[in-house]
Amino acid sequence: MRTTVEAYSLRNAAALVQESSTKRGNLSVQSGKISAGKAAGPEIDLGGSSFLYPALINIHDHFRGNYVPQVGPNGDAFYINWSPWDNDLKASPVYKERANITVEQMYFLSSYKNLFSGVATANDHFPHEINEPFLPRLPIRVIGEYTLAHECSSFDLKWGDGIEIEHKRAVERNWPFITHLEEGFDPESQDGIGILERLGCLDGHDVFIHCIGFSDEDIAKTAKAGASISWCPASNMLMFNVTCKIRKFLEAGVNVCLGTDSTHTGSANLLSEMKFARKVFRDMYGTELPAKTLYRMVTANPAKAFRMQDRTGSLDTGKSADLLVLKAIHDDPYEALAKAEPSDIRLLTLEGVPLLVEEALAEPFRELLAKGYETVKVGGRKVHVRGTPASLYRDVRKAIGFDKKLDYLPFEP
Repeated sequence: MRTTVEAYSLRNAAALVQESSTKRGNLSVQSGKISAGKAAGPEIDLGGSSFLYPALINIHDHFRGNYVPQVGPNGDAFYINWSPWDNDLKASPVYKERANITVEQMYFLSSYKNLFSGVATANDHFPHEINEPFLPRLPIRVIGEYTLAHECSSFDLKWGDGIEIEHKRAVERNWPFITHLEEGFDPESQDGIGILERLGCLDGHDVFIHCIGFSDEDIAKTAKAGASISWCPASNMLMFNVTCKIRKFLEAGVNVCLGTDSTHTGSANLLSEMKFARKVFRDMYGTELPAKTLYRMVTANPAKAFRMQDRTGSLDTGKSADLLVLKAIHDDPYEALAKAEPSDIRLLTLEGVPLLVEEALAEPFRELLAKGYETVKVGGRKVHVRGTPASLYRDVRKAIGFDKKLDYLPFEP
């Protein structure tokens, strides 16, 4: 993917936000990568009123499941594991309604769920045979370099070729091995780490999703192995009224990432999940989850978990120009990200190509925007978005027969 503007500079950012530091300054893009020198192309003046971040990474989503409303337990009940939830989902009116749109439409809706929250890279936790026809055509980067299991238990969905084969494949290809783990409280669910240990599949390639059943010993073994986890607090609280021992994971030095899960159980988008994560942390521990820690959970940490840290996740020279420009709505850039809404996004790029750009910054990309983009209003501003989000929204509403409101599409088509 290449823009007709091969080189450009973002000038006068109030802060360039690195993994552990910030500084006022400028950033250049050359042939889709962050450049050390000044680019020869046009300059985009951010006016000293915007913060520049690496584009966000959503470590866990299910692109076939981003429909609303949520499906959860009845009354005051909560699930013991994921399996009864799956039965409730498939018996629900929302599942029947979702069947009126195509799988392709669901995949594009999911990509816009992520795009409008500043995400340029995500994982669709489904088998390759399901998502491979769609991923190359989506506007954001949805990684295909992974192996998987659904869950390490006898009642999982049997995704992939089995834990040992999939894990071995991940090691050979230097990919992540991604699986739900200990998403529940029955004895088998809570033996997830033990199962992987006995199979010889507990190591740094692993990305564990949810982890709500982890004991202190499980956390210590995860840290020793160098595995990563995906924390999905909104989904956990809806389904189980509890989430993982997140502070103990952080104290143990585990590479913790934040994921949305699908909107069938999780937040509307990653920006919403960030706010919910802070609330849950505050409720659990009576203290704040530092905004800088949260920032790492959606940038450098998932890049490491995906084994892509040499390509994305920070603003280092030579990495992909996956960039996010936000209004400076708070004096602290980390707090600004933690409090951000879709209406605060001024520019989002993937390999230097705009995925979303507000009209005020659009001039250098005008030739590119004339083809392959639609214009919508977000928070009263005109923004140009890669692909056809408004047309998609209209088609979905037509297919289901009424003006459905999808919270993650922050505009009216």
